[in-house]
Amino acid sequence: MSGFVSFVSSGPGDPELLTLKAVDRLRRADAVLYDDLSAGPILEHAREGADLVGVGKRAGRPSPRQDHVSRLLVDYAATGARVVRLKSGDAGIFGRLEEELIALRAAGIDHEVIPGVTAASAAAAAAGIPLTRRLTARRLQFLTGHDVSGVLPGDLNMAALADPGATTALYMGRRTFAALARRLIDAGLSPDTPALLAEAVSTPEERLSRHSLTGLAETAGAQPGDAPALILFGPLAEED
Repeated sequence: MSGFVSFVSSGPGDPELLTLKAVDRLRRADAVLYDDLSAGPILEHAREGADLVGVGKRAGRPSPRQDHVSRLLVDYAATGARVVRLKSGDAGIFGRLEEELIALRAAGIDHEVIPGVTAASAAAAAAGIPLTRRLTARRLQFLTGHDVSGVLPGDLNMAALADPGATTALYMGRRTFAALARRLIDAGLSPDTPALLAEAVSTPEERLSRHSLTGLAETAGAQPGDAPALILFGPLAEED
């Protein structure tokens, strides 16, 4: 007897940004394994009586091991349950989706992936700017700010990241941004490149602040805080 797993992307936090398909799967699930950033009002869409299991990972906090999360998915589905794995943002963007897909495939469990609004899109919308701009920002790139050890990855393509014609969305990079900014400037990106820090985007605690590349590098890591943060830099639209 085998159940079914739906990887549901919950978006950046605002429950109104859930897709209709995401809400449907939550309402029909027997169990919901959710990330920390998917908790709160989003879980109100889960049906009464469903098992709600927190399996989120947050920097600097005790977190479940990835193999434990994958094992829970397999064990729940093996009972015939309809399972939702609720992931923040879009499940396929820096969400450890692949490890969990591999575990389900190895166990022969059917599954689906439901896309959602990623934090970069929500941050740009909140700031009233486009991620791409005709003639000046023809390329968009997503980057993680740390590797498995928590430091800035050492194998970054600096030529691509320092491209003045690209918009870069940096996930989980507030603590390492100063080091990244130094490398970007060394690679030729202007210190005056616009940068946007978006904290807790799409939630009541949302905070947006605009900087230059060097200005944000001086302040980004000073008071990291607990709010999830995303940084956009590149040819962003000017503030009115």
